This record gives sequence, C-alpha cells and structure tokens, in this order.
Amino acid sequence: MFNLVAFTLLFGAVVTAIPTNRTGVLNAPRKIGRRCTGEIQSLADVAAAEECTTIVIGGFTVPAGETFALAPPDGASVSLTGAITFGFQEWAGPLMTITGNDITFNGNGHELLGQGDLYWDGQGINGGVTKPDPMLRINMGGSFTNLKLVNSPGRAIAIGGSSLTVSSIDVDNSAGSAPNSKSGSDPAGANTDGFDVSANDVTIESSTVANQDDCLAINKGTSITFSGNTCSGGHGISVGSITSGVTVSNVQITGNTVTSSVNGLRIKTDATATDSTVSNVVYSNNKLSGITSFGVLIDQSYPSTLGTPGTGVVINTVTFSGTNTIAVGSSAKRVEVNCGSTSSCDGTWNWSGLTVTGGSAGAVKNAPVSGGSF
Repeated sequence: MFNLVAFTLLFGAVVTAIPTNRTGVLNAPRKIGRRCTGEIQSLADVAAAEECTTIVIGGFTVPAGETFALAPPDGASVSLTGAITFGFQEWAGPLMTITGNDITFNGNGHELLGQGDLYWDGQGINGGVTKPDPMLRINMGGSFTNLKLVNSPGRAIAIGGSSLTVSSIDVDNSAGSAPNSKSGSDPAGANTDGFDVSANDVTIESSTVANQDDCLAINKGTSITFSGNTCSGGHGISVGSITSGVTVSNVQITGNTVTSSVNGLRIKTDATATDSTVSNVVYSNNKLSGITSFGVLIDQSYPSTLGTPGTGVVINTVTFSGTNTIAVGSSAKRVEVNCGSTSSCDGTWNWSGLTVTGGSAGAVKNAPVSGGSF
C-alpha cells in the first residue's frame, strides 16, 4: 500500500525560514510545507503528513499514554473526517496538541473522545488518580472550528497560541455532573474547565460548554473576546485565578448565556500574588440564570472565597455595558466585591449595564463601583 501521504506535487521540500521584520530583528522560525495532501490514520502517519499543506485526519484510536502531537506547516489546512478516541491510562497528558502559524482546522462536527468517565473520581486534577490534562492544547494561530470534545479527564481545552479564532466548539462533560462509585455524593467530574486561555488576540465564539468548573478561565493575555457562547452546569465565566507577574487586559465578554452554574461572572486574584494587573474588562449583553452562589464575584483573596484580600494585583476598570441580566437563587449573593485596597481596585467601574435579581445583596469593598441595579 502506498504511503498515506498523497503528493499533489512531486517536487519541493519542507524548509525552515528565518524571516526578519522591518527593523531587521529575527522573528520566530516559519515552517514551509509542500503542496500535497497528508493523511493520518494513526500516530505513525503524523511525521510524513506534517510535510503537507493539506492534512486529513481519519478516525482512529490514540494509544494509551501517548500524545497526538500535530505541527502542520504555516498556512496549512487540517480537517477531521472521523472520531478520535484516546486510550485510557493514568498519566499526565496532554492527549492532543496542535501548534503552528495561520492554521485552518475544521473538525467537521466530529468528536474527540477523552473517556473521562474512566478517570473521574470527584477529585479532578488535584487529587485521586492521575488524569491527562488538558485534553486538547491549542498553541496555534489561525482558525479552529466545528469540533466536539466529550468527557475530558481534566480540563478540556487550553489555549496558548495567538491570533486565533475558535468557533463552534461543543465541550460536553455533562456526564460528569452525576456521582459515580469513586466520588461518593459529589459530581464525578471536577476541574473540567471548558476553555483555559493564556494567550493574546484570541476570540472564542458560538461555542457550548457543559461541565463542572469554569466555562472560561482567562489566566493571562491581552485582547481576548468571549462572544455568543452558552455555558451550563459549571462555575461560570472567570478571569483568573491571577498569579504573580501576569497581565490581563482588554477582555470582552459579550452576548453569552450562562445557566445552572455555581457562579455567574468572576474575577479572582491570588491573595499572595504580586506585580500583576487586570485592566479593561467589559461585560456586555450577557444573560445568566440559575446561579446558585454568586451572580458577580470579584475577589482578591483566592483560593479563599471572601477571605482576607491581597493588594498585589491591580484590577483597573471593570465595565458593564448594554444589558447584562443575572438571576440568582434564593440562597445566592447578587454581587460581592472583595478588594484589598482602593489602590488595588481602581479606574472606572461603571456598572450601569448590570441588573441582578433574586437572592440577597452582598457587599462592595474598596472598589469604585457606580450604577447598576443589584
């Protein structure tokens, strides 16, 4: 049988070019591929397929304890034509990675099957059996679309690339909300974050997450947009937790729907963190309901909740614009803001676009909040 790399051109080679920008400074190396089609039906096919600018991935099972690591050439088109199943083994992972520049990835509605139900024990990635984490790491630029991830052992998607648009992704960890024989009365799934972002210039849109932790967690990065997504069953939409030496800026959380979640909208910073900033976070036209603990929670005491806040992370300018509506349960707090000082929470906090109903009022501590109904 012919090698699964089908060449449309017989000549050419994969080369690495080191371009310079207009100032003559070296940029990151670029990987140039052949104009050919590489087909992947097993991990043995990956290296040859990575020579091609068109890559087609068929359905297959990744052997337990191995990572499906894909590094296409710059400008490549990657498509999935069947489900990928990851074999079960207790190990650190990740299960799949993709790296590159200006990549177009289309999952065509197919599934990545993490078999998280074989790992889940109610303790997540911080205890119990070792769980491969994350299920998928995206360290690429370009577009990543139309894929379903089912039952991630730990976090579903970690994003570390830049200049990236992620759209029409379905993270389905809903099965983890029920207890199993290893979790007692607790949900079996834990730490099953939908999207963890540590990157610049990232848009996540038109996607769905059903899980037991943050739908979105922004750990660091600038120019991050989360738009038109649906979240259920987890911990809501979060900035943080923010550790030391981190910058988060220009975040747009817009047009999302959150239902049946512990929290609604959160910014959480580590109590002991230093030299970090969170600036210009804008929430617009979001609709949240069925929130059981906090409608809006901004807390500088993480990992405690409403504990003694630190002052080493500056949160500057938090805005609610348009119409943001949050309905919380009877035992929930509508809004809690727990800042360590007026200098660690500063700038303009115009919350005129926020309405929170239900539950009971919380406290706003050391933050210049104005407007809103809560």
